[in-house]
Amino acid sequence: MLTARRRVTALAAAALSGALLLTSCGDSDSGSSEDGKTLRLWHYEAPNSAMGQAWNEAIEEFKAKHPGVKVEFEAKGFEQIQKTAPMVLNSSDAPDVMEYNKGNATAGLLSKQGLLTDLTSEVTTRGWDKKLSAGVRTTSQYDAQGVMGSGKWYGVPNYAEYTMVFYNKDLFAKYKIPEPKTLADLTAAMDVFVRNKITPLANSGAEYPAHQYLYQLALSKADRSWVDAYQLYKGKPDFHDAAWTYGAETFADWVKKGYIAKDSTSAKAEQAGVSFIQGKAPIFFSGSWWYGRFVDEAKFDWGTTLWPDSPLTLGSGGNLWVVPKGAKNKKLAYDFIDITMSKKIQNLLGNKGGVPVAADPSAITDPRSKELIANFNTVSQRDGLAFYPDWPAPGYYDVLVSETQKLITGGAKPDGYLDALQEAYDKDAPKR
Repeated sequence: MLTARRRVTALAAAALSGALLLTSCGDSDSGSSEDGKTLRLWHYEAPNSAMGQAWNEAIEEFKAKHPGVKVEFEAKGFEQIQKTAPMVLNSSDAPDVMEYNKGNATAGLLSKQGLLTDLTSEVTTRGWDKKLSAGVRTTSQYDAQGVMGSGKWYGVPNYAEYTMVFYNKDLFAKYKIPEPKTLADLTAAMDVFVRNKITPLANSGAEYPAHQYLYQLALSKADRSWVDAYQLYKGKPDFHDAAWTYGAETFADWVKKGYIAKDSTSAKAEQAGVSFIQGKAPIFFSGSWWYGRFVDEAKFDWGTTLWPDSPLTLGSGGNLWVVPKGAKNKKLAYDFIDITMSKKIQNLLGNKGGVPVAADPSAITDPRSKELIANFNTVSQRDGLAFYPDWPAPGYYDVLVSETQKLITGGAKPDGYLDALQEAYDKDAPKR
């Protein structure tokens, strides 16, 4: 979540009908250690999430097509892979295929370090590139400096993602609050909840989404050139400009008003999501990766809306399937990726609450899923995907987390917060 920019000109949920998936024509990079008997797979999707359900079905499909091949699946945590991937991928313990975070600071960094397999030949041979819209595949390709948007293919996203406002319709109805259509509606709703001693926003300061709230506030005052300067180094970002200043000052103000709990600094993303699932927090701003889980676990009526009064929001192609340079069974890895890109798995993903990249639109029958995909198409058509705030530089995620924690506790003021972001960005972002 935590990465030059192309215009989004196609609907990410629409497949190219009739596209043929070709069988593998070999891999000159696989080495002599490949035995074709075991596929080692890592991913970090919850079992009941849309992606988790789709990938589990893909594993079963893989087994059926590869009798005699053993699948060794290991569930990993997002933070676990985020922190240990460079070390693990530079060892003999690397899996054959794994889910990894997209962006300059993550997949881009690993590609620059020579830890990922160049997938360009497989992508074009199997037709994966034809299934992905321009905006979604931005995060698949990296140049020699590890900057997204051009160069070789080092990953394949088989879903898309974007952020939205999840809100508890039952709690809104209980307190006679209209469903939010504008930012004024949203803040008025939060005022009502605060008066009734309810903290409105589910939040996690130890991980996302705290800094994502702030980035979204900044995005509401920004434009595409602002995003390109920050994410793609097409210009020099000024962290004291109107957008960043509005984001930091408004976020700090929301903490003072009680919209965000001061004791959320140590909370993890899982705790934030669960507080919404349990009906404790009436509003949660986060990504489509939660959607299927909320469908499965939330026992109340809930709805979603795009962040109001903002053409830009956080989002991109989904996390990537990457094949480590040292993987022992690369052909099996490519076959597994191929299955996850098939209509069968993509349609399942769409109906379970994911945003597929190669589904048959007519096969998506679930009403909530149709709404989810339609909202993504709205963002996609207006070129509104603004990526994630931690993507520009390696280690920037940790900077955003620690500095935003200070903003929540009052240990830093908005100006000091923005000074810290500017310093870290100028130090670690690639020089273009």
